[in-house]
Amino acid sequence: MSLQLGDTAPDFDQDSSAGKLNFYSYLGNSWGILFSHPADYTPVCTTELAAVARLKPEWDKRNVKPLGLSVDTGENHVGWSKDIEETQGQQVNFPILADHDRKVSHLYGMIHPNASTTATVRSVFIIDPAKKIRLILTYPMATGRNFNEILRVIDSLQLTDSAKVATPADWQDGQDVIIVTSVSDDEAKQRFPEGFKTLKPYLRLVKQPKLPHG
Repeated sequence: MSLQLGDTAPDFDQDSSAGKLNFYSYLGNSWGILFSHPADYTPVCTTELAAVARLKPEWDKRNVKPLGLSVDTGENHVGWSKDIEETQGQQVNFPILADHDRKVSHLYGMIHPNASTTATVRSVFIIDPAKKIRLILTYPMATGRNFNEILRVIDSLQLTDSAKVATPADWQDGQDVIIVTSVSDDEAKQRFPEGFKTLKPYLRLVKQPKLPHG
């Protein structure tokens, strides 16, 4: 059975660019993003790993630990990291799993046989501190990921976990949010004393509460 939202993210031990890694120990009490790459020394992946590394201040601010995965060996990862620094001007500052036996790839359903029987698609899993899977994205091999969108989703998840709101389409930090339907108008008046706007009984807009990370 494939993994679904709300499932517990499977734990694993695997080689990595930082040595043997236990997933749960690596995450600790942090959020995590686990994202896969078809192979080392591939052009799109080279740009993606640099993009994630540049966002380290943003991950840190949100208490998020990134973890990459490729189906090559740790030795390959070392050489590839040098290429990334040379071509992208950015050191890789997070571990890359060396999933040479494809243990994690199969555990997380990252290999789609109709796309490739050996290489992983571009999977993304966002995992919360309780080790629950909160988002699953699957990109084709030739399409680079938008990590600013992944940051936006993490902001939404952390906000909606802390307040009884939902975020509308294309929401960005600072924009109005939606009061969830399980909150009555009376409760909404207590929770949001500055007021809210009712467009329909099921669609009430309110000023965004402060994000947990400020």
